[in-house]
Amino acid sequence: MSETYRAVGWNRQKIIYDGIMMGAAALYLMVFIGLGALFRPNATAETLLIRGFGTLAFVMLHVVLIIGPLCRISPKFLPLLYNRRHLGVATFIFGSAHGVFALFQFHALGNVNPLVSLLISNTRYTSIPDFPFQVLGALALLILFVMAATSHDFWLKNLTAPVWKTIHTFVYVAYALLVGHVLLGVLQAETNILLAVALGTGIFLVVALHITAAFKEARQDEESESSVGFADICAMQDIPENRARIGTVSGERVAVFRTGGEVYAVSNVCQHQNGPLGEGKIVDGCITCPWHGFQYDPKTGASPPPFKEKIPTFDVKIEEGRVLVKTIPNPPGSRAGMTGPDREMTRAANGPNSRDQADP
Repeated sequence: MSETYRAVGWNRQKIIYDGIMMGAAALYLMVFIGLGALFRPNATAETLLIRGFGTLAFVMLHVVLIIGPLCRISPKFLPLLYNRRHLGVATFIFGSAHGVFALFQFHALGNVNPLVSLLISNTRYTSIPDFPFQVLGALALLILFVMAATSHDFWLKNLTAPVWKTIHTFVYVAYALLVGHVLLGVLQAETNILLAVALGTGIFLVVALHITAAFKEARQDEESESSVGFADICAMQDIPENRARIGTVSGERVAVFRTGGEVYAVSNVCQHQNGPLGEGKIVDGCITCPWHGFQYDPKTGASPPPFKEKIPTFDVKIEEGRVLVKTIPNPPGSRAGMTGPDREMTRAANGPNSRDQADP
């Protein structure tokens, strides 16, 4: 994020990301249709396309869902997260292709509007064998459409991050609907055990990775010991230069950064997509979010001009080599203070050229 940042722009990383994604999708479709034509010569082209696009979108949705917990478990997966919205939009596009071909093949040849036919041709909702599973797929596709339509930063900015994130958590509802769509549709029509094993494996991966990430997050959320309005986060030496340690103060995560012999504490939540700032690093004097590169001045919590994002800061003091963070945050964009008997010794140990970034 810099003065040259644009809301829409195709940098090298995005081009590579999308190129790999679309290449893998095209390869999947070619292999799927080729094998389908080989082993099921009686299948029509429409049937192969319906199944190809449907399975591709379902596989891609699994990838979308496991990227988040993988990044919580290990930062090595962060490159996958950087343009995950591109992957989500592509999932909707391929899912739409599946839906359009299915709608044409099964509902477009009668006298009733295909969309109306989809809703009224089967109303046996109390029967498991005859359940109208296509409606579940349509509802899931509708949710994915809303998510794809609001994926741009324009909506994130105008809806605010909490509202935007709430909308996009409905991806789990869409996933549940699609699991039902597959269970009540394909798996009742097909007897191939490999399909059931593949679905079970996918569900297990999604659930297991989310539970693993949740346990890791729970350990991180253990409240730091506090006294006289300050919480003990860690030892000064435990914070790597230009990096952070994350602590929990008054129920909120705080990222404590060390740079140039000074220590700064800010909210751990990026204003862009609630990314974990404490897992990023300081680049060119600014805290840089590891998700999408949004930056903040560690002294004030304000983004560099012309950007206007602001995060709360916390006063810090150093006592006996320990970093203590005030339990009450400063207003977003406010300059934080750093005090304590160890401060001068810390700055002296870093040499006469260390930056005094905390003072006005």
